[in-house]
Amino acid sequence: MELESVTVDALDAMSDDAARAAELLGHADVDVVAYACTTGSLLHGPGFDAELEERLREAADAPAVATARSVVRALEALEAEQIAVVTPYTADLDAKERDFLEASGFEVASIDGWGLEANTAIGALDADDAHQQVLDAADRDDDLDAVFVSCTNYRSLAAVEDLESELGLPVITSNGATLWDSCGAVGLEGDLDGPGALFDRGRA
Repeated sequence: MELESVTVDALDAMSDDAARAAELLGHADVDVVAYACTTGSLLHGPGFDAELEERLREAADAPAVATARSVVRALEALEAEQIAVVTPYTADLDAKERDFLEASGFEVASIDGWGLEANTAIGALDADDAHQQVLDAADRDDDLDAVFVSCTNYRSLAAVEDLESELGLPVITSNGATLWDSCGAVGLEGDLDGPGALFDRGRA
């Protein structure tokens, strides 16, 4: 799917094209489809993510998850209430993410973005960038239940185990939540082989 600039308009256009892409994946008889874009699946607030999952499920004739909904399910599974959020996004997307998470029942203690718009610039970030950004964000508030690293193009998953060890908190990433939720969508239960507290918990 095409995405050059991570802006509201570009993300909206990408989500409009999601059903067509899911239908093509359905031709391969896949077991599950994931719409792996965080802000693209929360742009229109709670409910849009669930609607998107249903559209993809029908188009692919397979179980489907959307990252924004996967993140909510993951945070709920870990019984997180107060969270810090780090992103690579611009301020307008950070505001939409805060609104979505708060409307979904979480208290966002802080949200910190890199201010990046080019998708390739976001993709150039790595686990070391995520590690430092999370440490900086978590240091601002000691009363957190979890930290969420947003964006599926942010290569943050490899930082999870070290961060959890240092912070003593669950660290959820967009890709981790999407993978974990996809396992649940196809009926995998119990312990899952993935980094951090979310995968240790398993998927019921």
